Amino acid sequence: MIEYDEQQRKLVLKLVYYGPALSGKTTNLLCLHDLLSNEGRGELMVLDTVDDRTIYFDLLPFFYVSPSGFRIKLKVFTVPGQVRHDATRKAVLQRADGIVFVADSQKGEMANNAESFANLERNLSFVGLAIGKLPLVIQFNKRDLDAIITPEEISGTWGPTGLPVVLASALRGDGIVETYEQVVSLIYDALDSRLGLTSRLGVEKADFLRSVTRRQQGYQ
Repeated sequence: MIEYDEQQRKLVLKLVYYGPALSGKTTNLLCLHDLLSNEGRGELMVLDTVDDRTIYFDLLPFFYVSPSGFRIKLKVFTVPGQVRHDATRKAVLQRADGIVFVADSQKGEMANNAESFANLERNLSFVGLAIGKLPLVIQFNKRDLDAIITPEEISGTWGPTGLPVVLASALRGDGIVETYEQVVSLIYDALDSRLGLTSRLGVEKADFLRSVTRRQQGYQ
């Protein structure tokens, strides 16, 4: 549900990181803020509770201006994972243009992952969005821990869905930018087919992706 103003030549996109409590959604944004270049990147806003869990959202904005002068703002949000904040999750999901589902790789968290994904599907439907029509990337976080499910188990469960899956460790920074790059690429493709970002608006995919996924010097 993009915010598109052709007269002012600007586009505002919304990406939401969703998943169970303590799966690493906020740590993903902290990593992105550290790893990506501050050129075109806004400040990270983090709103926490007393126990350091996200109660409302985290927000990390990125900005891009095409050679033709068309402006894009990409706002990256997280949602609280706790069940008692379900109303807030629905509010943050409204008008989302893409989703990253952050799952916890620990074997004991599989039921929570499944419950949270089902909750995502219900809440998207509640705000008028279809999960099958949104750019969606699955990230299995916490690959640095012991007692985690194997890549083969993940592939067996998620492979048939056709959804992109990224293995990550937010604490180490592994797979974090790759997850973000994948979902941003999918968002661009979805919008290009609707708005003609390349042909009509002069927003080249390679330039856009390079702008909003550029890493800090010293990071590969």
